[in-house]
Amino acid sequence: MKLGSLKEGGRDGTLIVVSRDLTRAVRATGIAATLQQALEDWSNVAPRLNALSESLNHGDADGVFDLDMQALAAPLPRAYEFVDGSAYLPHVARVRKARGAEVPETFYTDPLMYQATSAGFYGPRDAVKVVSEDYGIDLEAEIVVITDDVPMAVTPEQAAGHIQLVGLVNDVSLRNLIPAELAKGFGFLQSKPRSALSPVFVTPDELGEAWQGSKVHLPLVTHINGEWFGAPEAGVDMQFDFAQLVAHAAKTRPLSAGAIVGSGTIANEDTALGASCFAERRTVETLRDGKPSTPFMSFGDVVRIEMFDRAGNSIFGAIEQRIEQAARP
Repeated sequence: MKLGSLKEGGRDGTLIVVSRDLTRAVRATGIAATLQQALEDWSNVAPRLNALSESLNHGDADGVFDLDMQALAAPLPRAYEFVDGSAYLPHVARVRKARGAEVPETFYTDPLMYQATSAGFYGPRDAVKVVSEDYGIDLEAEIVVITDDVPMAVTPEQAAGHIQLVGLVNDVSLRNLIPAELAKGFGFLQSKPRSALSPVFVTPDELGEAWQGSKVHLPLVTHINGEWFGAPEAGVDMQFDFAQLVAHAAKTRPLSAGAIVGSGTIANEDTALGASCFAERRTVETLRDGKPSTPFMSFGDVVRIEMFDRAGNSIFGAIEQRIEQAARP
């Protein structure tokens, strides 16, 4: 099934079930008011949502309306936790090589992960607001999974059973603020503003054979201002699968229902498949030409991130956002 949230009913939105072709929806009235509420009682709520989904897709549900992407909030407008990994080591290796650094051996056995911003997410058509272009505005096209309650110290095998939904994220990064922040030795803060989530999250079974080994085996397609930017294969070159990432996040603490776990920027060894962020493209240019030639994003630029099944159907809908200057208070 496919689930989304309308921009109504308060900060956490109103839960809706969305048709497989992303054209129609129905409110989950009487089942769960919000997606967060559903995830907190997933074993009981999910079968009822699935029955509503089946009714919607068969054309006999009540209260059906046409889906308007502009009316959608993020499926989880806010979450208790968003932890983002960096599971695609070709990206990590190239970035480090460009600055003359080697990849530590531990990176191949222990995932990179940081605590990201979760207090609010942009909806799939909301503008990305940034104060200044001097911050180095970048996108990061990624996949996320959403969990139910995950006990502390689960194994990857156990963690796989706690992955209930899959979606996309544009993990916005402000590249020119990152070096000074990381030099402090305390991690990201100002360089990681709000991110945007895909119009819907889907249960893994919606992905069919594309969901194998706790990975999504499909390309993630990014366009900038209508121009193709990249379509790396998400199931290739992923050093750590999502079950391993969830287990890593839960090593010393439980994860609350609704926790979002990100893959990190999708990247392949084959650079002909393009990039999922400007930092990646600029790194490839630096390694090839000695310096980057592609600038970061400017106000007015439009990002589109989308994933299609093998038949060409959009799975999650598109994240499509304009970069706009934020007004100062």
